[in-house]
Amino acid sequence: MTATLDAFRQGFPAFLVMTGTAGLLLLLASTVYVLLTPWKELALVRGGNGAAGLALSGAIVGLAIPIASCLASSLGLFDLLLWGTVALLLQLLTYRVIDMILKDIPKRIQNDEAGAAIVLIASKISVALILAAGLWDPNLQRLY
Repeated sequence: MTATLDAFRQGFPAFLVMTGTAGLLLLLASTVYVLLTPWKELALVRGGNGAAGLALSGAIVGLAIPIASCLASSLGLFDLLLWGTVALLLQLLTYRVIDMILKDIPKRIQNDEAGAAIVLIASKISVALILAAGLWDPNLQRLY
């Protein structure tokens, strides 16, 4: 029992720092996403637009997936910040590309079309999963 408590005392502060940092990265990326989105999702959500709520939720989940991958395979705080920032920049860039490919999506989201939001969610989460797999290092050998 003592060994378990000692391990907890030693590991818990690092857990808080790493998880808190991942949360802050997600908050920062979500804020940047909302600012870059061609339509005002938060205003649409406040106005009762379900499609905007779906789209925003999918985007946040899509940002969280690569961050979780980085958190799971980071060797330390700098590693998490470095790869987490790379992951989020790539994901935000991908979001812009998806928005350009699916040109009529903003209008359809504003018109509260759930089908458009679902296509957007699927695109963003699919890319997030691929990106997360590329970032994940099961051997924790990032620094070869």
